[in-house]
Amino acid sequence: MKLHLNHLCRRSVVLLVMWLCPSAAQAADLPEAIGRAAQSLGLPDSTISIWVASVTGSEPILSFNSDIPRNPASTLKVVTTYAALEGLGPAYTWKTRVYLDEMDRNGRVPGDLWIRGGGDPYFVTEEFWKLAQGLRSRGVTRIEGDLVFDNSFFDIPAEDRAAFDSQPDRVYNVPPHPMLVNFNAVRFRVMPTEDGRSVNVSANPPLPNLELSNRLKLRSYPCQGYQRGVAVAVTDTVSSRDRVLLEGRFPSGCSEYSLTRTVLQPESYAYGLFDLYWRQLGGELKGSWRAQPLPGDDLKPFYVHQSRPLGDLIRLVNKYSNNVMTRHLELTLGAQLYGAPATIDKGRRAIYEVLQRQGVDTERLRIDNSAGLSRDTRISVRQLGEVLAAAWRSNFMPEFVSSLSLAGLDGTTRNRFQSRNTRGRMHLKTGRLDDVSGITGYVTADSGARYAVAVLINGPDAHRGLGEDLQEVVLDWVLAQ
Repeated sequence: MKLHLNHLCRRSVVLLVMWLCPSAAQAADLPEAIGRAAQSLGLPDSTISIWVASVTGSEPILSFNSDIPRNPASTLKVVTTYAALEGLGPAYTWKTRVYLDEMDRNGRVPGDLWIRGGGDPYFVTEEFWKLAQGLRSRGVTRIEGDLVFDNSFFDIPAEDRAAFDSQPDRVYNVPPHPMLVNFNAVRFRVMPTEDGRSVNVSANPPLPNLELSNRLKLRSYPCQGYQRGVAVAVTDTVSSRDRVLLEGRFPSGCSEYSLTRTVLQPESYAYGLFDLYWRQLGGELKGSWRAQPLPGDDLKPFYVHQSRPLGDLIRLVNKYSNNVMTRHLELTLGAQLYGAPATIDKGRRAIYEVLQRQGVDTERLRIDNSAGLSRDTRISVRQLGEVLAAAWRSNFMPEFVSSLSLAGLDGTTRNRFQSRNTRGRMHLKTGRLDDVSGITGYVTADSGARYAVAVLINGPDAHRGLGEDLQEVVLDWVLAQ
């Protein structure tokens, strides 16, 4: 609530300055209202880039610092998702293939069960259950050997989970993996016991190979404080990441509290979840797991699980700004255009190639992390505007536009743009990093005209509400056109 009130106070100050000082100096070439707002917020014009153009026109109605490469944060996801949609098509699906040597008449597999990961970006628990159930429906009852994971579809170097912001266990920092199940995420539910003397912790999903150590203490205190006093740490980050420690002092005033963290290595997580579901389905699994490529590429799969189509999945990517899903799109696009295995270099080249084919200028465009989780990625607002224009011309325009957050209604803007004049009239993608704030998308103006808009602010404290305040003034100006 405090942050919300601070935002309202800043917004009121901006509007007051614009009303009291109509002749105040403003940034050159900016519309008067936007210039006054930038001045009142203390945002130098050197930190601001804006592009506004009709989706059917070639010349912008507002172009300010439009060719300066800036850090886009998560607004870069519109680039990656559009390239994937154009390069793969909305009906594209990912396949996870299961192999086995033999099965007897009783459904017993005497050897190993092999699973070849296909880079499915949304292999969540319900989808993974479908894979297990699919095997049971085909008669498999007992697996004597190991689960063997073939991860050869991705050829990417190991990543330091803590490199970006020293938060290695946060879900947004999970790296790509061809057999990534449920984003390696576990939701920990914390609540006082019925007698009010201690704290219970449960994990969802309850992976049998996850060791949970609960050192939480209860204290008499209102339900408040950062993470309600709960600290979560994966204690064996070098090996399998299968031990989690929760400690701290949990307020007795809380009925419950939940945190989500990434745990286990991808193969270990997939093994644990398979073991859990397999036993629930009445099956038996005797072995452990290992990672190893299949002995040949000409083997016929016993079962194939197919993902939801790309046209569905980009809604989850853009509306909720999912980082690892975005990177899976990039890697898959690279493998589709240049052949497997997927590499980061192939993915970047594929994005550039698709954009160039659609008439988007890629000069000085630098993609470090295709999800925007980087200090080094650079793009100009004009290039963002060209991507939006190309997407509007595309046969897949409806799928792309509907993947963006609908202002005031869903996704990352569900709590913004709540006025009657803004709610539901904009499809937007937001972005924020330290000292970076951005927004881009489509706006339906009062005249009925539709505009492609891109706003990037790179400057001290831009992420602390100043950038959002200026974005709202810019979007109000576009709505009035």
